Amino acid sequence: MALSPRVVAIVGPTASGKSVLAVELALALDGEVVNADSMQLYRGLDIGTAKLSVDERRAVPHHLLDVWDVTVTASVATYQQMARAAVADIVDRGRTPILVGGSGLYVRAVLDELEFPGTDPAVRSRLETDLAIRGPIAMHARLAAADPAAAAAILPSNGRRIVRALEVVEMTGRAFSATLPAYRYVRPAVQIGLDVPLPELDARIEKRVETMFAAGLVDEVRGLVGKGLREGRTASRALGYAQVLRLLDGDLTEGEARDEIASATRRFARRQRSWFRRDPRVEWLSGAAIYNRALSLVRRTID
Repeated sequence: MALSPRVVAIVGPTASGKSVLAVELALALDGEVVNADSMQLYRGLDIGTAKLSVDERRAVPHHLLDVWDVTVTASVATYQQMARAAVADIVDRGRTPILVGGSGLYVRAVLDELEFPGTDPAVRSRLETDLAIRGPIAMHARLAAADPAAAAAILPSNGRRIVRALEVVEMTGRAFSATLPAYRYVRPAVQIGLDVPLPELDARIEKRVETMFAAGLVDEVRGLVGKGLREGRTASRALGYAQVLRLLDGDLTEGEARDEIASATRRFARRQRSWFRRDPRVEWLSGAAIYNRALSLVRRTID
């Protein structure tokens, strides 16, 4: 029996306008938004993740924002359970779930038949020790040798995800990327990808970084330090937050922190584009009147 309504997913690189489009579509489709940005799950990570304010959400219900303390280590398996429950609840109430975010694995965890391998405490502990000794760059190089596809999708600074990928490789004897199944939805879905030309995307990223600092990113990070940000293995490494922590420690000037954030975000955006480009089901939209074309596409697909 076919499941309806479809899940609408808005995907693409950071700074492409996903969150605003999701709200606009939710208003048109009697929808509710489900967050698929791994860093927007954290309470207090607002400015640096470009989280929509309450006013910007325009009374559209948003799920899975602000659910974890900054000390919690992210788990995509845990997220999968929460997000699928949110989607099922929205569907049961006759509304349209709109999944939005640029965290590719989180999007697939909701949409696709995807199970996550278990863990081996001994292997994990040894790899974490190696990470502490060698650092994330060296561990990323090790991952690139073992599984180039996984390395291309993981930031070299993301030690936690590098360790996880290496753990799966060692446990299963297969590439971490090979544990991702064929593209197969668990319920009907339509994915809309926002395609922004790279020069324009880079300009948007530069402007976003300027806006974040003007909005008080440094003060936000300073306040989160008192809530355990430094102890958070995931949140402390988030783009923007990691660099501002170094600024507060005196390792970077503000100008250097801004430049590092912009540069790292540009690299991350390119990885996001590559990840979503591999999914043949994504319908890419670019240029003007994206809202009208996205709405037409969704309605045509649902009908």
